[in-house]
Amino acid sequence: MLQTIDLNQSLSREAYEEQLDKLQDQLQALAHRLYDEQRVLVVAFEGKDAAGKGGAIKRVTEKLDSRGYAVFPIGAPTDEEKSYHYLWRFWKRLLPADEKQVQIFDRSWYGRVMVERVEGFCSEAEWKRAYREINEFERQLVDAGMIVIKFWLQISQEEQLRRFKEREAKPETSWKLGSDDWRNREKWPVYEVAVNEMLVKTSTPSAPWVVIEANDKYYARVKVLRTLVDSLKKELGKKALKEK
Repeated sequence: MLQTIDLNQSLSREAYEEQLDKLQDQLQALAHRLYDEQRVLVVAFEGKDAAGKGGAIKRVTEKLDSRGYAVFPIGAPTDEEKSYHYLWRFWKRLLPADEKQVQIFDRSWYGRVMVERVEGFCSEAEWKRAYREINEFERQLVDAGMIVIKFWLQISQEEQLRRFKEREAKPETSWKLGSDDWRNREKWPVYEVAVNEMLVKTSTPSAPWVVIEANDKYYARVKVLRTLVDSLKKELGKKALKEK
């Protein structure tokens, strides 16, 4: 699946800035509609190291009312979280619509079928079972009226290496790069297998994956925003129609 993606997609800076401003304005208006309809948008960002998740999230939230959104950066589970089912730490972060209408996960529950699978942090039986558990989890969110959108940001090995070297050379960004990042590059083919299987087994009609061609950051950010805007335009109002 990932092998068929055209990573040469790009956007000029002029086109990027013009589209960025318009899409952010539309997203801002749609976020108000989320509040009016008491709906929650749950967005999961996943992708290769240095794929641009943080930059995309920044552009998504840039014009949103800070009172209406939350960003959850997800790292390794704490000792307390390890004592529960792996989905527990995500369940407990979700907030009601009157608190936060846009809830963004910078990495998510998909760690179970990627990092934990590849690095051996869970058993084969556990990560294989996780596909069904995750699909059920997301189905429950949608049944509760939430809108679930999942982004996978894909870059090439060459582009990742260029970004790693760029980060390493700048004091203000070198902290983002650790030994695990370099080590994970050596496991690129293994991760590709895991990601492909994840995309196939957990892309559902109610919570489909959207793959973002992210070699060009301008193109990637605009595609993320356009997907959110188009999805919200389609979804908002559905609940009201059902209740009539």
